[in-house]
Amino acid sequence: MARNSSCRDTNGLAAALLLAALCLGAAAVARGQLTDDFYDDCCPQAEDIVKARVSAAMKAEARMGASLLRLHFHDCFVNGCDGSILLDGSNSEKLAGPNLNSARGYEVVDTIKADLEKACPGVVSCADILALAAKYGVLLSGGPDYDVLLGRRDGLVANQSGANSNLPGPFDPIDRIVRMFKDVGLNTTDVVVLSGAHTIGRARCALFSNRLSNFSAASSVDPTLDASLASSLQSLCRGGDGNQTAALDAGSADAFDNHYFQNLLKQRGLLSSDQGLFSGADATKVLVQAYSADPERFLCDFGRSMVKMGNIRPLTGSAGQIRKNCRAAN
Repeated sequence: MARNSSCRDTNGLAAALLLAALCLGAAAVARGQLTDDFYDDCCPQAEDIVKARVSAAMKAEARMGASLLRLHFHDCFVNGCDGSILLDGSNSEKLAGPNLNSARGYEVVDTIKADLEKACPGVVSCADILALAAKYGVLLSGGPDYDVLLGRRDGLVANQSGANSNLPGPFDPIDRIVRMFKDVGLNTTDVVVLSGAHTIGRARCALFSNRLSNFSAASSVDPTLDASLASSLQSLCRGGDGNQTAALDAGSADAFDNHYFQNLLKQRGLLSSDQGLFSGADATKVLVQAYSADPERFLCDFGRSMVKMGNIRPLTGSAGQIRKNCRAAN
């Protein structure tokens, strides 16, 4: 495979000019395409730097792997995978309903970016940092080691209204979630397999307490929620401010495996959007059953779907920029 690069060499002006010329040629050839060797020549240590920082963050808090994975997901569904979720400001996607007091891991990304700027200034985009951090969040939780395609550039503006309208939510019915995935080029299999990311991480009571009381005229508690789990969640959330957290995959909270799907068969999905994959549409139910029985199939398909998601409208070539600080455009 031909190697593609887009970088600056700080070892001398002549080297920098030569490299810039090579990079412009490579960008023209690879415009619109991401490759798995994008940084091999211009920042070969990029993946090692990301992995080291993600590993350190997860040793301090195992949940951070899931948080970094979620950042990549929430980035790609708004403006494409352009790092816009990291931008600060009045229009920041961080302030949108699905992200406010929920999305986390920004400081880890800042640390990764600082390390990369020391090693390879002006080379690795914030959008690619998110993609790589998500990969290592998965891998270091016991998940698959999939190849991340790289070469994204960073967007210049955030889209708070897009974050409010384009991100699938925990209260959305499955048919709406399927439509939202279809809008960005993903299919029903991607819906189910990427929902399997909830095999790690936690969710706030505010996102599932609607299932615990006054659910409907016919039932106080969501009838698709296991009674013992409902009781323990009621105890957890009672009298709180909605910010208490529960494991998304009860019984296997920090291990990336297919236990999440096995829980759905037992009506132990935490969010309505999780349990709905099994208790709702037939098309998703069949896939839940398949993944619950075949962990290797889930892990393999997860890697494929992550690559597809990471290719949602990336900026490449001369579009966008390589931010020096992930929180602000240059």
